[in-house]
Amino acid sequence: MKSLWSDAEAAQFSGALGPRVYTSRLLGRDKSLVLHGGGNTSVKLREKNLFGEDEDILYVKGSGWDLETIEAAGFTPVTLGYVRRLAALPSLPDPQMVNELNTHMLRAGAPSPSVETILHAILPHTYVDHTHADAVLSVSNAPEGEKRVREIYGDRVAVIPYIMAGFDLAAYCAREFPRQAGKRTIGMVLLSHGVFSFGADARESYERMIELVSMAEEYLQRKKAWHVAPPPARTASAKRAEIAALRRSISDQAGLPLVVRVNDSAKFLGFAQRPEVEKLSQQGPATPDHVIRTKPVPMLGRDVPGYAKRYGEYFERHANAAKEKKTMLDAAPRMALDPALGFAAAGRTAKDTAIVEELYEHTIDVILRAEALGGWRALDQRHTFDIEYWDLEQAKLRKAGSPPLFTGEIVLVTGAASGIGKACVESFLKRGAAVVGLDRNPAITTLWKRADVLGITCDLTDAKAIDTALDAAVRRFGGVDMLVLNAGIFPSSQAIQDIAAESWRSAMSVNVEANLLVMQACHPLLKLAPRGGRIVVIGSKNVPAPGPGAAAYSASKAALNQLARVAALEWAKDGIRINSLHPNQVFDTGLWTEEVLASRAKAYNMTVEQYKKNNLLKAEVSSKDVAELAAEMCGPLFAKTTAAQVPVDGGNERVV
Repeated sequence: MKSLWSDAEAAQFSGALGPRVYTSRLLGRDKSLVLHGGGNTSVKLREKNLFGEDEDILYVKGSGWDLETIEAAGFTPVTLGYVRRLAALPSLPDPQMVNELNTHMLRAGAPSPSVETILHAILPHTYVDHTHADAVLSVSNAPEGEKRVREIYGDRVAVIPYIMAGFDLAAYCAREFPRQAGKRTIGMVLLSHGVFSFGADARESYERMIELVSMAEEYLQRKKAWHVAPPPARTASAKRAEIAALRRSISDQAGLPLVVRVNDSAKFLGFAQRPEVEKLSQQGPATPDHVIRTKPVPMLGRDVPGYAKRYGEYFERHANAAKEKKTMLDAAPRMALDPALGFAAAGRTAKDTAIVEELYEHTIDVILRAEALGGWRALDQRHTFDIEYWDLEQAKLRKAGSPPLFTGEIVLVTGAASGIGKACVESFLKRGAAVVGLDRNPAITTLWKRADVLGITCDLTDAKAIDTALDAAVRRFGGVDMLVLNAGIFPSSQAIQDIAAESWRSAMSVNVEANLLVMQACHPLLKLAPRGGRIVVIGSKNVPAPGPGAAAYSASKAALNQLARVAALEWAKDGIRINSLHPNQVFDTGLWTEEVLASRAKAYNMTVEQYKKNNLLKAEVSSKDVAELAAEMCGPLFAKTTAAQVPVDGGNERVV
């Protein structure tokens, strides 16, 4: 492992906390050190208070901040002297510890201090860094892990047995660290937890972390336990319909819709195909800090009912444990392993599943490296149970409250790169859905950089392209619950006698046939939606009230409308409902070019400004207005409605 320190970069971080922010971000860049909010850093500073008196302040990473992107505001200032005194108490329940830390913060509105704040306070160093380094976990979770750690580091680190993060760990370290620490000590290893480094300045503490982790990596290389992942014996064979059926089964067992993320890469597939995968995966996580998100279920079978049964057995076991502890834990295992599927993570949100995937990718490395050293050894299940049902974890769940409307569900939006389609993406995201956006514009792939949006470049007139897109969508999210058919074209205004054959064919191809292809491809997935499939068709005012010069557009939209009505008749038995929206004069869309706007205004003998206000309410209809109603049509308000046609046009006298 190499230091990423750059003098030029460091110079850009000013202020007393600047160096602390910079090296925290350096640690956060390396996922073999820090994953998704894990790890912790702090600095002790002397500052003057309101009365001009010097005070010793501990700035520690606050809850909810990620080291990779942390800012100065992410560090919570607490009174150092008071926090150190807490470590000397004979006992302190963790909820009371959190209260004491929160009531001794020195900045209103700061995030809650880390549960490891006392531990950072008692270490006698200005800068303290803490990571869950893969290499160190690999060594400490191997046979004779403590002996190996001491062999690697000697007196350069203090070695602490596993104790759950909180007061007990801090109090133990307050007693034990001074006994072990000497002049050469630059760090501390918490077995099955992680590694600490410290120094007089930010660079020293950071580079000591790099040094300590590098020593563990070099040890693994010497023992031929570094590059250990074998290739899979056979390729993945799970189809998208099987994945969607698995998601439905898992959601049924959980009692609520879940997102399922599949990874059949060589690494995950090779691990899932190991003969001893059940033994390896069931011992526990690489560190109990990750147990809340990683409970693997090795399913070892292809039939979906078998998947569901196996998953249900694990779910029931954890649910019963939750009942015994009188907690409100979401008890479902978060992932599954299967030799034909590879890896599947299940979670309430796409972000949750992405976190599980990344955590387990590193867990595989830790497990296989420890195996190469003689055998993977996770902590006693008692420790993982304790942290899973920890008072502070339960408090987080209670504080979270009710999730957004579409949490755990997936919507596919066509024509999602602009206009109404782009607005639909935002409306569904606001309601908690994961979104698959299709568009022929390549910009769709980069418009949203977040775990719950998958943008795919796709020509909807190409059935193979649609299949490819849906394969990617189902592997990312597990299925499709809702479909918004928005993509369309508006040919230039022409009288019927002047319509070119190609213009007519293009309108029918994009506005009708492409939507038929998408509906056909999505139908098996919509049938498996845990809450029933829903389709919203973005039609047009031209369906009930066509306009002169728009024959190709009006006819194609009318044909799409009839297609939707027949689908409502045929697909109701599958639990799929389909409704149409008929917007008019939504001028912030790609359809309304200056040319089209001018031609439509001319067709009505109006100026452009007059045409823009041509509705009964004299109201401007935006893409957001249409998108919000499209999202509501997929919600409970329209649960008993299908084949409806709703205008979104400000009131049109020809429609009324």
